[in-house]
Amino acid sequence: MRPLLLWLALSFVVPAQAETISLTNGEWPPYFGQDLPHHGVASRIVEEAFSREGIAVRWEFYPWARALHLAERGQRTGTALWLRSAERERAFHVSEPVLESSYVLFHRRDFQFDWSSLDDLYGLRLGGSLGYDYGDAFERAEREGRLHMSRLRKDRQGLDLLVAKRIDVFLLDPVVGRHLLRNQLDSTARATLTYHPRALKVDSLHLLLSRQVPGNAELLARFNRGLAALRASGELDRYLQELQRPLAERSRVGPEGACTR
Repeated sequence: MRPLLLWLALSFVVPAQAETISLTNGEWPPYFGQDLPHHGVASRIVEEAFSREGIAVRWEFYPWARALHLAERGQRTGTALWLRSAERERAFHVSEPVLESSYVLFHRRDFQFDWSSLDDLYGLRLGGSLGYDYGDAFERAEREGRLHMSRLRKDRQGLDLLVAKRIDVFLLDPVVGRHLLRNQLDSTARATLTYHPRALKVDSLHLLLSRQVPGNAELLARFNRGLAALRASGELDRYLQELQRPLAERSRVGPEGACTR
């Protein structure tokens, strides 16, 4: 009996180490951040979707352009998270949507502001971030000079310029904006700013796995399967709940605080 029992015990041994892959990432709190809990909520979603398929993630943080370049060349397994495009589909296997990001228009509370079309933005001093895609119509109007736009290196700079009344409106993801207001601006500045509830643009963000890495097509299928299971369990919504819940509460944005690419 003892040999049989030993054979049965060994048959159910689980490997001590999961398969490990390397993914690149960048800084965009609270979605991504090297020093954030779980490296940010978006990183956590990716990591736990893979974990459901027995895969561990080793994160490497870089400037966004380098993060994309390393993955595109196959020097890393992939990179998280990015907009889908025809160019990226040629270089990467693209996942199902992991989450959505939007751009809204932040402004001072004492600046009476409403808008329903791009025409309403003509003549305003607009601010946005370098490398961000605000949609074809907006980008075309900016190139043609119909929109007066200052492109900045950091999102925080745009909020500072709003507080100083040097721009009228700043385009920013509302979750990112709230995080900045909570963590990087003082209470006076927080009380100064709010945002318009209408979204200029809504994008889905995706995991990209390099086509240069053998086996990545199957790896993507495993990720999509793990992501679907995470979503079906309700865990994904739970992770996003604290980020998404305040989006409809416009009146609370200022007092509470806070590459898309």
